[in-house]
Amino acid sequence: MFPIARKKPNLGKGLVSGIVAGIVASFVMNRFQELRERLLQLREQEKTDREGQSPQTRKAADGGGENATVRTAEKISEGVFDRPLREEEKKLAGPAVHYAFGTAVGALYGAIADVWPEATAAAGMPFGAAVWLGADEVALPVLKLSKKPNDYPLSTHAYGLASHVVYGATTELVRKVVRKAL
Repeated sequence: MFPIARKKPNLGKGLVSGIVAGIVASFVMNRFQELRERLLQLREQEKTDREGQSPQTRKAADGGGENATVRTAEKISEGVFDRPLREEEKKLAGPAVHYAFGTAVGALYGAIADVWPEATAAAGMPFGAAVWLGADEVALPVLKLSKKPNDYPLSTHAYGLASHVVYGATTELVRKVVRKAL
């Protein structure tokens, strides 16, 4: 077999393409999650119509609360500014944490992909799955920003994995386009 011709790695271009990809992928992941929420709300409304119990009552009974990005922002605010976030600040801080993390991980992925092209296997989906595993399943529980993985139903893990696979595939698609343009 003939060796595969590879472009010369350029860490700077890899970082830039990864940063752009991470931002776009974070946005796409948010839209995916919003679509899921809308579908769940429709399902909840159908359930309310059948059973007469409101989604808010069920959510309160299930212990629904803030997501990990908001809890992370809260911890940062308490550690850096020595005060909790106000409700209006949480609405901005949670997404800011999500985009900052998605951008940083995208930058790392872009740099690695430029040096080690095998990291882009399967259109970035294994990368997304690895981010889910490392962040959602390991780091967040260890940092006490979420409950332990076995405290969540399998459907929650599947949703998290699906969201991150969307993130990973989008990151790779955008990274590849941006990298070719640089």
